[in-house]
Amino acid sequence: MKIVFMGTPEFSVPGLEMLIHSDHRVLAVVTQPDRPKGRGLKLEPSPVKQVALEHNLEALQPEKIVAPEFLARLRGLAPDLIVVIAFGQILKKDILTLPPLGCLNVHASLLPRFRGAAPIAWAILNGESETGITTMQMEEGLDTGPILMQKSIAIAPDETGGTLHDRLAKLGAEILNETLSGLEKGSLTPKPQDASNATFAPLLKKEQGRIDWSKSAQELERQVRAFDPWPGSFFVWQDQTIKVWKAKVVSGTGKPGEVLAADKEGITVACKAGALRITELQPPGKRRMSAAEFLRGHRILKEFLLSS
Repeated sequence: MKIVFMGTPEFSVPGLEMLIHSDHRVLAVVTQPDRPKGRGLKLEPSPVKQVALEHNLEALQPEKIVAPEFLARLRGLAPDLIVVIAFGQILKKDILTLPPLGCLNVHASLLPRFRGAAPIAWAILNGESETGITTMQMEEGLDTGPILMQKSIAIAPDETGGTLHDRLAKLGAEILNETLSGLEKGSLTPKPQDASNATFAPLLKKEQGRIDWSKSAQELERQVRAFDPWPGSFFVWQDQTIKVWKAKVVSGTGKPGEVLAADKEGITVACKAGALRITELQPPGKRRMSAAEFLRGHRILKEFLLSS
């Protein structure tokens, strides 16, 4: 099949690489424009663009995909199918109906659960025991299209957003390959989603990483894992924003935010229910370190850690 690929972040890369090494022909790659990054705010290409350039594929970077000149270029390519993995812009009818086989999306959840931009983090936040990959035919609604294939994987008790991301990205490429094979053979029957079971996974913002000690220790432990590596969880101590990378639920009672213990085992903080023991953290401008290392240079007495 002649395919146009749309994707932007690292999550999209395994799927693109699978297509490049398959029997299908990738006509072009569509990705977000280069964005400023780092302290120098130097423009950097997306991970998908980097792969496209490595394989001498045309990389299209429309600021807006509704632009007439972009639509004209897409029509000129005449793809049989458009494959979309975490592209970052919403496709409208003009594009959805352009290829004879439509547009196929690879989504990192078991739809209709966790529709939206951040399904991986929200699955961990919600305490799910499993998640997976869905391939679906795209329509104008937010992740509402008919399901083509699904596969599930278990979420480990120590799973972070980063580890789950990597496992799902790999699984997504595998299922995409199987879905394309099924489309060619005509062996797939699209299955409508049950909208009554839909849940949502909205885009995360950095501010959501603030630790709210009035939540239960179990909720906060899931937050720490879900927000690793981004946006990260943090609290404020002595006007410093301290990031928390590892923590576990322990017994303990006190007022939310009260430090119950600070020793070689970690920094134990009272929550609404139970206590959270912080075992790995990161002060501003420093590397990640164990709580024991941090305490060798800082004294945390029985005081209160702030959520803001």
